[in-house]
Amino acid sequence: MKPMLRLEGLRKSFGGLRVTDEVSFEIQPQEIAAIIGPNGAGKTTLFNQITGYLAPDGGHVFLEGQEIAGLTPQKIVKMGVGRAFQIASIFPDETALDNVRAACMSKLNQTRHLWRPVERFNRATEQAFAVLASLGLERQADRMAYELAHGDQKLLDIGIALVLEPKLLLLDEPTAGMSPEERQLTRQLIKQLWAQYKLTLIFIEHDMDMVFGIAERIMVLNHGALIADGTPGEIRNNKEVITAYLGEEA
Repeated sequence: MKPMLRLEGLRKSFGGLRVTDEVSFEIQPQEIAAIIGPNGAGKTTLFNQITGYLAPDGGHVFLEGQEIAGLTPQKIVKMGVGRAFQIASIFPDETALDNVRAACMSKLNQTRHLWRPVERFNRATEQAFAVLASLGLERQADRMAYELAHGDQKLLDIGIALVLEPKLLLLDEPTAGMSPEERQLTRQLIKQLWAQYKLTLIFIEHDMDMVFGIAERIMVLNHGALIADGTPGEIRNNKEVITAYLGEEA
């Protein structure tokens, strides 16, 4: 079986600063993995290279064996890579339903079915409600996105990504800015979504309860380099990781 994602010697520099330093790893289909590291370690820059928002200076990114490094974000999305951002990428002046339905319409317009507009709209509405229900947001469907709580806005962003039926989903700090109660609910929900949609999931996170609670595998970046890659138990006891990031009480 081919890895869902494979990175080989990925490099990126800004001026004289190396922000991705020969990063190589593989992610297997339906694996759930976390990427952690100090602020400035290069985590989001790595995501940006995988999803086409930044072109690597060198190295390779393969999705199911096909090179995607250097492709546009739109092409990478069509190939099955979804992403939710650290700051929710939503339309604040549209309802929650309209945010998700717009993504559904976009997806349906990519098909070869010659549906009439009303049929396509009805189908998109059904799909949008189903996604909102999977996120626990069905009662918020008619609320404007800007009116939603911060945690619900981030869930809505995940919902928009899910509509596009990704094989690989990247989440950039999905619990950032949430209350402890919201973080706990979001941890449970992400694990449920991973199982329900049979996703390959990679997330960046600073909430160690979430990282050690749901990740099967943890990768640690520091100064752009991958310094550790292992199970939660291996990472928790890795002296280099403790020194660089976790601290003695991790």
